[in-house]
Amino acid sequence: MEHERFEGERTLMRIHIGESDKWHGKPLYQALVEFFRKEGLSGATVLRGVGGYGSTSRYHTDKILRLSQDLPVVVEVVEDSERVEGVLPTLDEMIGGGLITLEKVRVILYRAHK
Repeated sequence: MEHERFEGERTLMRIHIGESDKWHGKPLYQALVEFFRKEGLSGATVLRGVGGYGSTSRYHTDKILRLSQDLPVVVEVVEDSERVEGVLPTLDEMIGGGLITLEKVRVILYRAHK
């Protein structure tokens, strides 16, 4: 699928969740990426953290002898603000605990590999 010119002002959405969070039996981060793809968003990236804590103040890290099963995960999407706003109601259903942030960004290059 070819995307239109994408340069200019866009919205960066960051979704902070835990690696063990689920949606209908599959990892939430995977379900989010599949949802964004189905909705035709321009792209999504999943980043796995090596440590962090959230609202419970319980620290999760990959340094503990027993590997943490709930490392922090961030899903990032850069898209038109209207399209981001359009997916927020579904995200509200999918995300039980987490944090979503939105910020304005300026895209200077968006190009597929040749």
